[in-house]
Amino acid sequence: MKPVNRSLTPVQQEKVQNAFSVLPPLHQQILKQHLQSISFMDGMPNTALTSPVDTGNRQKQFNITFRAGLLDETISEWASWKENTCFEPGVDAKLKVRVEGGNLDAIIYVLMHEATHIVDAVMAISPHVSEKQSVPEPTSFTKDVWRTMNVPEAKYLDSLLAKTRFRSGKVLPISLGPEVYRKLAQTPFPSLYAMAAWSEDIAELATIYHLTTRLNQPFSVVVTKGDVELARFEPMKNPLVKQRLKQLTIFYTK
Repeated sequence: MKPVNRSLTPVQQEKVQNAFSVLPPLHQQILKQHLQSISFMDGMPNTALTSPVDTGNRQKQFNITFRAGLLDETISEWASWKENTCFEPGVDAKLKVRVEGGNLDAIIYVLMHEATHIVDAVMAISPHVSEKQSVPEPTSFTKDVWRTMNVPEAKYLDSLLAKTRFRSGKVLPISLGPEVYRKLAQTPFPSLYAMAAWSEDIAELATIYHLTTRLNQPFSVVVTKGDVELARFEPMKNPLVKQRLKQLTIFYTK
């Protein structure tokens, strides 16, 4: 792939401005100090990338690059696409996975996620380690949930979840979808992507909480076969997820 810069239309610029305006107070404050630039590109292999900028001895600075096509998608459309990258179609074409995430612009979700990475980097909400295998002193966010940066505590390890794309790099048959989400509901993680690492966990938890609680949007992953619902994963109704939400109050105090 050879990514190329995209110039935004006035409508797209307005979508970006709106996405910044609905961020939590702490996110807006930290981005004003630590976000150096954003850019949009066509031909990116992923949705977005937050990168540190070398500033010598000055305060931490970051840049966020987004896939430009994101600006023409809703949260439901984009999130459904991403969730489906975890599964390979089966012989039964009636089996489907979708995300019910409302009709707000997808950039709202993705900016919140990437901005949370910057907040995390500045405030050390999750431990910052140089080696993946390091077992650091846990923060209040990772305590009793994560052992290392990409390995959950033993009680949340599961042989099926370990095979999902964001943990193994491989896709599963879509026929396993219902069981995957039943297993996920027995953990404190708000999404499959949140299981990739503790940095993705805080970004996903903060984003889904903000979307549902502050912006009054739905968020469910649904597996269906024709008109029959086989499984529904609603992270904000999961008691194990809900008990972690107190960690997010810092985002909303000025």
